[in-house]
Amino acid sequence: MKLNKNLICFTGGGTAGHIYPGLAVADELKTLAASNNKELKIFWIGCSKGMDKNIVEKALGPDGKPTADKFYGIPSGKLRRYLSLKNLTDLFRIAGGFFSAFHILRKVKPALLFSKGGFVSVPPCFAAHLLGIPVYTHECDFTLGLANRLNFKSADYMFVSYEETKNKLPSADQKRVIVTGNPVRPVFYKTEAKRGLDFLGLGEKENRKPLLLVLGGSSGARQVNQLVFDNIDFLCQNFIVVHQTGLLNADDNRSAELAKKYPEEYKPYNFIYEQMPDVLSAADLILSRAGANSIWEAAVLLKPMVLVPLCGSGTRGDQVDNAEFFKSRGAAEVLLGAEADSQHLKAALSKMLDAESRSNYSEALKKLTGEQPSAEKIASILFERGIK
Repeated sequence: MKLNKNLICFTGGGTAGHIYPGLAVADELKTLAASNNKELKIFWIGCSKGMDKNIVEKALGPDGKPTADKFYGIPSGKLRRYLSLKNLTDLFRIAGGFFSAFHILRKVKPALLFSKGGFVSVPPCFAAHLLGIPVYTHECDFTLGLANRLNFKSADYMFVSYEETKNKLPSADQKRVIVTGNPVRPVFYKTEAKRGLDFLGLGEKENRKPLLLVLGGSSGARQVNQLVFDNIDFLCQNFIVVHQTGLLNADDNRSAELAKKYPEEYKPYNFIYEQMPDVLSAADLILSRAGANSIWEAAVLLKPMVLVPLCGSGTRGDQVDNAEFFKSRGAAEVLLGAEADSQHLKAALSKMLDAESRSNYSEALKKLTGEQPSAEKIASILFERGIK
């Protein structure tokens, strides 16, 4: 089958964390193609239900044009490691996803398929492999998720964020692994702290308290929110607290009450949309969950972090691994399990009260993220091997 060198397929979805990093790579690919006078089209295979289509179709590249030229939705089923009746019905969705992806890929014949993970990406990777289309996949977490364990069987190469992730794999598999870091959207490399401060109504004031940005993901995190509420006096005494409470796990009444009590120091938001990169740039330190994308967005901006990773029976432990890695490199403090309490929170944040201490964390982050953005590294490899 003759492949179309002017067309690249991306796949991934189910959550924004499986989409935004892929869009970052797609933007860099289009920029690279344009600089080499190459015409390039991007199409995306994602979930037929959920947020995938909306996120992909609304995404704009640096040129102000849509990043993806077309979105294809396919059925998607979740691969569970535990007994559930849904496993049976989802088998049919997975099969449907495979035949849909096979038909799409055979029709458009892309030069290659790049996967950013999520369960929806497994059928397209398998279909591409059967059709002889080169497959590249990326794992953002410190350990491989189930979807990428399966995708790796179909992949020519896998990109990973950490050298340690590669080293844990069998030596035969390591030959197909490239360490690149985690791709972050180009907008995070073009931030302006002043815009973030203006959005927050703070302006550029001298001798103000450090700005603490609290994040728990788009849905929010009850545990993180409660830590803020329980320690609000300490926090507002030492910081200006910008608190993204989340769209689902917010306590709006409590937040409004505290905003009245601390009008200068406490600023709650359910969710910060397109202003987030600039707000992150304006922050002096971050209190957050430890999802791979949130960590790397803060890391490329060299922001010291106190991480409260999601842990327990409801997670595979990826956030714990991510957080512990950054802590081991002197780039973050971690509140794990029972240590996610008021005493340990105050101790961790107190380490970051002075600018010199925060600078040490920033230097450690600079060593981790490197000079070249990860999305650029990945796009360069895909361009050389699929388009040029």
